[in-house]
Amino acid sequence: MMKQHLENTKELLAALTTELKSLKLWQMQQPSAAELASSAPFCCDTLAFEQWLQFIFIPRITQLINQQQALPAKIALRTMSEESFKHLSAKAKPLLDIIQNIDQTLTAQGDYSE
Repeated sequence: MMKQHLENTKELLAALTTELKSLKLWQMQQPSAAELASSAPFCCDTLAFEQWLQFIFIPRITQLINQQQALPAKIALRTMSEESFKHLSAKAKPLLDIIQNIDQTLTAQGDYSE
């Protein structure tokens, strides 16, 4: 069961990457080391939420998947996403749906690991 959740999450991360790129939120240049070293939640004091997704969340979850380690459970990115992407209005719906699916998949994975 865990292997299927890892695969589902991997597919959702690929969809998230694609959607961030289609909305032109994907960045070609990595933030500075100081920006990446933030200890604030979601690095909001130095990174935009889409930067946090691209440079922190996606790589870290991918690393856990590749190492076949347990993923964080009961995560809730949807609320932060809605706030961060409200300027995109209706264009953000596919992105928000993917993030909602990530939340649900990680939460379900946590239910099976307990």
